[in-house]
This record gives sequence, structure tokens and C-alpha cells, in this order.
Amino acid sequence: MRRVCVFCGSSSGKNPEYAGAARALAAELLRRRIGLVYGGGNVGLMGVLADAMLAGGGEVIGVIPGHLHARDVGHDGLSRLHVVGTMHERKTLMAELADAFIALPGGFGTLEEFCEILTWSQLGLHCKPCGLINVRGYFTPLLAMFDHAVTEKFLKPENRRLVLARATPAAMLSALEAWQPAPRVEKWCERVTPAN
Repeated sequence: MRRVCVFCGSSSGKNPEYAGAARALAAELLRRRIGLVYGGGNVGLMGVLADAMLAGGGEVIGVIPGHLHARDVGHDGLSRLHVVGTMHERKTLMAELADAFIALPGGFGTLEEFCEILTWSQLGLHCKPCGLINVRGYFTPLLAMFDHAVTEKFLKPENRRLVLARATPAAMLSALEAWQPAPRVEKWCERVTPAN
């Protein structure tokens, strides 16, 4: 993995462990020499993560839509900041730049971005691993909802397995690095993964 895209909150949440997890993720990315792609913000967990990466000399690429950049929430000190026209363009470019996807705790935007990229994986539009860092059990209700969707036959078990969940950044990055697609989607991977 050269770069990981991280979706996370524009708030830091009420518990300091959330910001601590963002800093721990930055430290682990730096240790493994993996760059960061993220939403380009200077606030909340987004800002904590970017600042920690930059302080360690890591590559940080932000992608932010113009309407958010105009509100002065864009980070000025990044390795690169792409200002795009729409939220759709933002997600598309982030997906193109990254080799894997992680969500840290966040609100509607974080959940929407993670679930969309997960859906793209289910549909074979990309072949890159997706994971949730389950800080303080934040994503446990969401994971239970995914299991419920399987029980109610709205979600196939093989697609449920597309969601990796780990408690720590180190465990998550190791899981992403070890990830192998299910046999039935290997053909998709060959089709959507460019030759090096």
C-alpha cells in the first residue's frame, strides 16, 4: 500500500480517545511509510490526523470541494490539496488516489463515504480493502446492523466480509495489507486494477 484514504469526523468527539486513535493511526502510517489521503479539512479528527502526519514528515493529500474550502476549513499545510467542484468529485478522486480505505469515528459524512466506497467494492467498481477502526466500540452498532442485514437477507455473507473491523490502527493496517479478495471477485480485481 502506498496510500490509505481515511474518512473521519470534522468533530473530535467527546472522548479524547478518538483523537488519540487518529494520532496513533498517523504514527502507524508513518512507521510503515504509507501516505494519507483524506477530506482536506483542518478541523476535528481530520485536522488531528493530518497535523500528526505532517509533524512526522508524511505525505498528506487532501481533497475538498470548493464550497467547504470557501468556509476556511481547508488545511493550508498539506503536501497537496485538491479543490474540486462537488462532493461526488471529491469521493471519486480520493478513491483513485488510495490503495485502501479506513474509517475512524465520525458522523453522517464519514458513514456515507465509507458505505459508498464499500458499495463500490461490492459492485466490483474497485478492488481495495475497506476497514473500520472500532475505537471505544464506536462502530459496534453499525457492525451489528450489517449482521442483521445478513440475517434478513438484504446482504450476502460474502459481501458482509468486505468490512474489516479492528480495535487499533496497527491491527487495521496489518489486516488491510493481508487482505485478499474472495475468489468470486478476483476477475473484477483483474479488470479494475491497473498494471504497475
